[in-house]
Amino acid sequence: MVQLSEMLPPRPEAWWPLLKQCGVDTVVGLLNGAEQDQRMFAAVGAQDFGAAGSGPAPWSFEAIRRDKALFAEHGFKLIGLEDTAPMDNARLGLPGRDQEIESVIEQIRAMGRLEIPTLCYNWMAIRTWGRTDVSIPARGGALVSGFRLADSEALPPFVAPGEVTSDQLWSALKYFLDAVIPEAEAAGVRLGLHPDDPPRPPSRQLDRNLPRIMGTVDAYRKLLALHPSPSNGITFCQGNWALMEEVISGQTSLPDLITELAPEHIAFVHFRDVRGTLDDFRETFHDEGQTDLPSCMKAYAGAGFAGPMRPDHVPTMEGESNARPGYETLGRLFALGYIRGLHQAAYGCHPAAGHHAEEVS
Repeated sequence: MVQLSEMLPPRPEAWWPLLKQCGVDTVVGLLNGAEQDQRMFAAVGAQDFGAAGSGPAPWSFEAIRRDKALFAEHGFKLIGLEDTAPMDNARLGLPGRDQEIESVIEQIRAMGRLEIPTLCYNWMAIRTWGRTDVSIPARGGALVSGFRLADSEALPPFVAPGEVTSDQLWSALKYFLDAVIPEAEAAGVRLGLHPDDPPRPPSRQLDRNLPRIMGTVDAYRKLLALHPSPSNGITFCQGNWALMEEVISGQTSLPDLITELAPEHIAFVHFRDVRGTLDDFRETFHDEGQTDLPSCMKAYAGAGFAGPMRPDHVPTMEGESNARPGYETLGRLFALGYIRGLHQAAYGCHPAAGHHAEEVS
């Protein structure tokens, strides 16, 4: 069965009991003050989750053990992390990368000791996900984020340490995998590489003057061949995969890719959808995107996928501030209910739920 989860920082908030009430018992965490914890909302000019604190490094055994215990106090099992130590030198192949890779290895070893089996990472240097608008009116006045290439090209270029090439990023990725994957195998941890967001095909690879390499289906086949291993896997972020040129052109579909990749290579799923094209798209409610999401869930069931799955990039709904675009509360609860329904239709009702239904009837 899929482990329906949510992504949380290790900082309790008043809405956490709502997740429990929605039947969510497992979480994938950010690390307090680590790379993605600091970048996620800075990337779209909005409020960050939090600030770096004092004490042990966020990716150390002691810090992750503390985070795991905090989640457990609130009734959640920590089954994955979506954060790492800073990695830009590693991504760019620059001096200092070995120290960064050692920090990632320290984190992976800690995860193994603490029985946290999944690590999501990305290969987007300098920044993470990119949007050109985070307040697009959607159904009923909800707000969603979106991207227009023309608007992005009008923004200042990212400042990089010298010229960066796609070959440089690929070479650095192989160097990283060769160092990290054996450690992940020994620790029992699966890595899932998240797509570039938005994904960029080779013909339009630059993102505000920075090349991006993880934006096509072929790029992921190359990734898997760089260091074949069960620990070298994919974060299947559906909104990004739905915009890849092979899918947009009709060469393949998300259900077909899930059927191909899920049995061996998909470590983690971001279950979400979009509407539009690679150069002009917006996020959507889960029930109004352009992807056949019921068929996607059936494909996961047919492939026997049983890893973490969470909603992502949800609309901001009435009464919410939109301080965290894509990650306010009500849209996440709507998404969890929708995904739960698809899951039970595809995988079958959980035995405990069926037993309870008999009792109350």
